[in-house]
Amino acid sequence: MTTVLIAGGGVGGLTLALKLHAARLRPLLFEAVESVRPLGVGINLLPHAVEHLEMLGLLPALDDIAIRTSTLRYLTAQGQQIWAEPRGLAAGHNAPQFSIHRGRLQKMLWDAAAARLPAAALRPGHRLAGYEQDAQGVRARFAREDGSLVEVQGDVLVGADGIHSWLRAQLHPQDPGIRWNGISMWRGAAEWPAFEGGDTMVVAGDAVAKLVLYPIAPGSNAGARLTNWVIYARTAAAGAPLPARESWSRQADPAIFSDYSARLALPFIDALALIGATEAVYEYPMCDRDPLPWWTDRCVTLLGDAAHPMYPVGSNGGSQAILDAAMLAKALTEMPPTAALAAYEAERRPKTAEIVRSNRTGGPEQVIDLAAARAPHGFAKIEDIASHEELSGIVKGYAMLAGFALKGALDA
Repeated sequence: MTTVLIAGGGVGGLTLALKLHAARLRPLLFEAVESVRPLGVGINLLPHAVEHLEMLGLLPALDDIAIRTSTLRYLTAQGQQIWAEPRGLAAGHNAPQFSIHRGRLQKMLWDAAAARLPAAALRPGHRLAGYEQDAQGVRARFAREDGSLVEVQGDVLVGADGIHSWLRAQLHPQDPGIRWNGISMWRGAAEWPAFEGGDTMVVAGDAVAKLVLYPIAPGSNAGARLTNWVIYARTAAAGAPLPARESWSRQADPAIFSDYSARLALPFIDALALIGATEAVYEYPMCDRDPLPWWTDRCVTLLGDAAHPMYPVGSNGGSQAILDAAMLAKALTEMPPTAALAAYEAERRPKTAEIVRSNRTGGPEQVIDLAAARAPHGFAKIEDIASHEELSGIVKGYAMLAGFALKGALDA
């Protein structure tokens, strides 16, 4: 039985462990922290990724903690509509799109893995610290919190250890590291009255700042939702030194970004009041890393943010990690480990590299930039400044690039 050592218990690593277990392979997952806590705020899972979680029987668990997103709207800072489209099942996909709290998703996956995998298959408090490869596979060393080292033999080692990946640094010591585009993000979530039917995602803004707004969980009553918001704006030149290490837990004072939030005047929600009602506001630099020339060295490879961290544009980070996990698990059931890792990389690396590059130019949110450039003070009709075909080419073209476009989408 193939033994797969997984370094990292995030969304990608846990999905891989569940997929491998379902395929009757032997995953051993090592997570650096001793206790998994629900960190982060909202993310989206796109239908082509949700299909794989549905195959694992996780749809009921997702429905308990997430929202099925049915509509996406791109608006100006004053609420004029630039583009709108159905999402998930409403768009004709075979699976929903989910808006969800990242930490709750990770906890749900961890609990599912703990319930399904054999005892000791999940090993928290183990940080990857070294490895060697030989004819028998790979022998990895993990450091525990008490300073001791544990050695484990496997057929494959997968680095799913995030944007600060230790394994990536070993494979690519000359990699230039994390790249900040000069944009700062401020994020939070608060229970708030449902807007736009309670299942709509909104991206609004202008050339200075943007707001991303969507519900991520049911509220304490039928008329409320746990509502995620993100404001982001350029605060430095692209390529400037990082203000601080990228983190899920650095808090910020809303006064820092009040000039940006004050630009928003959406008719269906008081965004300033929502921000004011948020108990904890977090600050993040918008970061990615350059696409790698290769991920795999014989029996060792990378997955998720360790392989292709991308700007949080187009709702793709978590989804692409799940697609990585599904492809790698499938390959490992069909061929020997080294061939499987080569096939996995050949399939996934070019696709994710293109998404990383597209996200650097704004991805589908370029429709907001287009409207701001052509009509900075608003418009009577969107057709006066941009045709349906032009806007469709941006939004649906990105969906095709990211792999979740319906057949014939560009012709619709």
